[in-house]
Amino acid sequence: MAIPPSDLTSDLTSDLSLDAADALVSEERWLLAEQSAERLDRWLAEQLPDLSRSRIQRLIEQGQVQINGQVCSSRKASLHAGDRVRLHIPPAEPLDLQPEAIPLDILYEDESLLILNKPTGLVVHPAPGHSDGTLVNALLAHCENLAGIGGVQRPGIVHRLDKDTSGAIVIAKTDQAHQHLQAQFKRKTARREYLAVVYGAPDTHSGTIDAPIGRHPIDRKKMAVVPEEKGGRRAVTHWQVVERLGNYTLMQFRLETGRTHQIRVHSASIGHPVVGDPVYGSGRSIGVNLPGQALHAWKLRLQHPISEDWIEVTAPQPKFFLTLLEVLRRRG
Repeated sequence: MAIPPSDLTSDLTSDLSLDAADALVSEERWLLAEQSAERLDRWLAEQLPDLSRSRIQRLIEQGQVQINGQVCSSRKASLHAGDRVRLHIPPAEPLDLQPEAIPLDILYEDESLLILNKPTGLVVHPAPGHSDGTLVNALLAHCENLAGIGGVQRPGIVHRLDKDTSGAIVIAKTDQAHQHLQAQFKRKTARREYLAVVYGAPDTHSGTIDAPIGRHPIDRKKMAVVPEEKGGRRAVTHWQVVERLGNYTLMQFRLETGRTHQIRVHSASIGHPVVGDPVYGSGRSIGVNLPGQALHAWKLRLQHPISEDWIEVTAPQPKFFLTLLEVLRRRG
């Protein structure tokens, strides 16, 4: 239960000037525990749905929470009925990133979330060698108050797509939406479907690849199928043939898990690497100028974090992808 700051003023202002206290109070959340709770972080997350649990945990670890006037830095601390909790939320850490007016292909947008059709070649978030010109730079120009949601360097990012993979990607515009959407991906209720052109022709119409993925044991810049006892994490990809194109196949993939490069690694592991993949592909020229791998995040289905209605969007395939299919059909 929230309580007015005046009830706790003596705990707060004993060693502060009025100006400093006023500035601090404006950043405060005041709460009263009406009954006992086993974990402080869970209780705060229930009381403050606009803040993600991960953010609350960080604030606790930073000493920004007091229980009955005493700093508490343990997320597992228990609460008793009548305990008074003060949560200080410091201003969002300033971003080194600058907003950039990069055009966005918007598939859906409201006050909580944004779904985009990411083009091939656009890096999602800053990384070594890509400090600007990223999707995050574009989002900072498009959305107000995005800074700090889900992380300073990745504001609003719920999941990612590789630089050279195009298609649907969802962005959270509030902390509550970020927490809700991440939970959907973790529970596997959010559904992601991809289209890809691969080398070769699978013997069957559909199948499932259940093979753990981890860092490549030799080339640390790559991922690979790695046994779980050697650090691999379970990865499951469902696939089916959409169209056979001679020595190539248009396939649909559905992710059950979300490991780095999952479709690219899994497809290559069964002998059908994605066409144009510079890392896991065959290296053979196909006679079509491709800006990246022929892999497209085609459909995204998720539950709206506020209304709980289901949203499904389809991202139109990029021009190069359609051209590739036309060429292969003519050859076939």
